[in-house]
Amino acid sequence: MNFLVPTKLETNRLLLRTFQNEDWKALHRYYSDESCMKYTIGRTLTEGETWRTMSSMIGHWQLRGYGPYAVVEKASGNVVGVVGLWYPNDWPEPEIKWGLAPQVWGKGFASEAARAVKDMAFDALENCKLISLIIAENQNSIKVAMAVGATLEKEITFREKQCLIYRHHP
Repeated sequence: MNFLVPTKLETNRLLLRTFQNEDWKALHRYYSDESCMKYTIGRTLTEGETWRTMSSMIGHWQLRGYGPYAVVEKASGNVVGVVGLWYPNDWPEPEIKWGLAPQVWGKGFASEAARAVKDMAFDALENCKLISLIIAENQNSIKVAMAVGATLEKEITFREKQCLIYRHHP
């Protein structure tokens, strides 16, 4: 399949690449952590659910021509989370999503990766419009959105939760 965006991006400290089978184990550190799931799924995932979630992100690439990347910290070689483009069929618009394991919080990795994805998307996709859909109480994600230049556009109810739409700009 010909994808609409590159399957690999690099920043100073990170490699963003499509998922590989063995990545689910490292990704499970994120999806099995209560603090990480508080504002997304609302509960931790089992190993099988993590594998299926990763599989859905791989499938997203096949169906949309773009998708989320595995985030690899160059210094350690470890997969530390997921950042990329996301547009499930019930989402209001395509978004930049991010989720990193707690051991790398506070290092600026989320904003570094999100900025790389944003720049790539606006270069590669025609008429690109991107949001980040954030649960209103999620102050850490709001900080990341603002760090990459997104602005608050509106508040909506999505899946029975109060959410904020942050608009990304080229």
